[in-house]
Amino acid sequence: MDPAAIEQRILQAMPGAQVRVHSDDNVHYSARIVSVDFSDRSRIERHRLVHAAIGPELGREIHALSLDLKSPDEVAG
Repeated sequence: MDPAAIEQRILQAMPGAQVRVHSDDNVHYSARIVSVDFSDRSRIERHRLVHAAIGPELGREIHALSLDLKSPDEVAG
């Protein structure tokens, strides 16, 4: 799956988020996402939001996904 397609899925689920997805092989990915949707949510809840946004390709076309998930306050502070 193309990193831009993953970015679009995340942006559809989390409008206004800052999303950057990178992959050297279109199988292993890293993503940095800054979103107000992460405010006051646990690490697990944040991961679940992203996994739901990406959909069933996670674990199929996407073999590995490393996530750096922050709220705007965490980035600013």
